[in-house]
Amino acid sequence: MVSPDMTGPRNGPLSDVVVVDLSRALAGPHATQMLGDLGARVVKVETPGTGDDSRGWGPPFVGDEAHVATYFLSANRNKESIALDLKDDADREVLLGLVDGADVLVENFRTGVLERLGLGVADLCARNPRLVVLSITGFGHDGPEGGRAGYDQIAQGESGLMSLTGPDPEHPQKFGVPIADLLAGMYGAYGVLAALHERASTGVGRVVRTSLLAASIGVHAYQGTRWTVAGEVAKAAGNHHPSISPYGLFHCRDGIVQIAVGSEGLWRRLCAAFDLDPAAEGLATNVERVGNRERVIGVVEDAFADHDAEPLLARLAEAGIPAGKVRTMDDVYTWDQVASQGLLVDVEHPVLGTVTLPGPPLRFFDGDGTEVTPRDFTPPPALDEHGEAIRRSLREPDA
Repeated sequence: MVSPDMTGPRNGPLSDVVVVDLSRALAGPHATQMLGDLGARVVKVETPGTGDDSRGWGPPFVGDEAHVATYFLSANRNKESIALDLKDDADREVLLGLVDGADVLVENFRTGVLERLGLGVADLCARNPRLVVLSITGFGHDGPEGGRAGYDQIAQGESGLMSLTGPDPEHPQKFGVPIADLLAGMYGAYGVLAALHERASTGVGRVVRTSLLAASIGVHAYQGTRWTVAGEVAKAAGNHHPSISPYGLFHCRDGIVQIAVGSEGLWRRLCAAFDLDPAAEGLATNVERVGNRERVIGVVEDAFADHDAEPLLARLAEAGIPAGKVRTMDDVYTWDQVASQGLLVDVEHPVLGTVTLPGPPLRFFDGDGTEVTPRDFTPPPALDEHGEAIRRSLREPDA
């Protein structure tokens, strides 16, 4: 039997779901944080003494003496922590007690590690047939390279994402966030929800598998079909769209703006607003403009050259042209639009006091427009913060 919830009452569409989280670093913890944001109870199992690897990933660290890694804070809200040594017989029994009462188990060990610990997925599912298992690896569980260790930047390169990112093909660039990890976590949570839905009718859980490689290839979108259908190898093209023009970043007198001219109607509006000829030779259609991208960039930047960014954005808005700034992170988190969307949450951390975290990107509403988004957020836990209480409740389930 799983212990009583140490974090207090929960609400949300997954409030009756219990998740045992054996994952660490980012892909798995991001998936379980998503489930926790939806109301699931998440019990995070960590290595005694050190905990999740990301507890040591910094700087930055915060707290005068605690040295809490902000990296860890980014992926572990709404969780309880228990420290278990999975090589220790007694601690394995504690884990199995948690598994017996769980709905979901999430792990991102390299293939074969759980089996060597006597905790193979097949054995866990036989013990609890209703269990949904999410298993995340670097390059897949099978295939000629299935056993490779998975780290985000390696996966970004191997999946082709880096070849699409950067100023030109000679300078591939990683994303500014660990996008392969985050995507694997997102796809993993999506798979868990599908398996839980299926279990509602079958009574039996599933094993859901994804990888950093699979998740990264899963977002190739039109760049993927550009090769699989058209036989063209996409390459990095900087800050301009490979198939739409003008669409990208443009310089003005005191900075930069971005515009997205995604239709011929928008092209004509842009031209009317800045006294350009929409039917100029080589610029009349999107196909022509893509073929003459450098010329288009020059024409647009010449038109913007006498304008400062803020009034230019206002003029673009008046003309109905989608446009925007390139904000720094401090600009983003002090923007009133971000606050209005619930993308900032305050929690009471056991060491740091009140801290503000980036919030979940989903909101829920009744049909009449009343918001019912879960708002009972709890802070990322201290290592083994709930360990004693969880162990006691497993020993004394009726206490």
